Amino acid sequence: MAVTRTILLAMAAMAILSTASAAIYNIVFKYSHEAHDVLEVSKADYDSCSTAIPIATLNSGNDVIALTVTGTRYFICGFPGHSAGGMKVTIDVMPSSSSSSPSPASGPSASNAPPPTPVSATISVEATGFGLAILLAVAGLMA
Repeated sequence: MAVTRTILLAMAAMAILSTASAAIYNIVFKYSHEAHDVLEVSKADYDSCSTAIPIATLNSGNDVIALTVTGTRYFICGFPGHSAGGMKVTIDVMPSSSSSSPSPASGPSASNAPPPTPVSATISVEATGFGLAILLAVAGLMA
């Protein structure tokens, strides 16, 4: 059964989501594309609010980003002065706290590739002074 959880982040809000089962997480940025955009940037560019070398530029006003890999991702508004005014957010994707991955099969037919690391157990989202309304839509499959 698919389950969707939605959390609206506003100024100085923090949300931490936890589930015990594997899930697919997405972050959804909703905004007016005439007045804002979303840039994924490095930590250094996030800290300095630099828009010079973005990793990705999003400008549809309804951008969906899959959170499939562990680590921290940094997003800012690329319009002049917006990031410096607080329109920025970091997303921390952490590995599953319960290692419930099946063990690889043994024998001659076993694959040498390690199983993928689950990233579904905990996602920490922090928005400090982020003026854009960010919608975090979490879609998960419950066992």
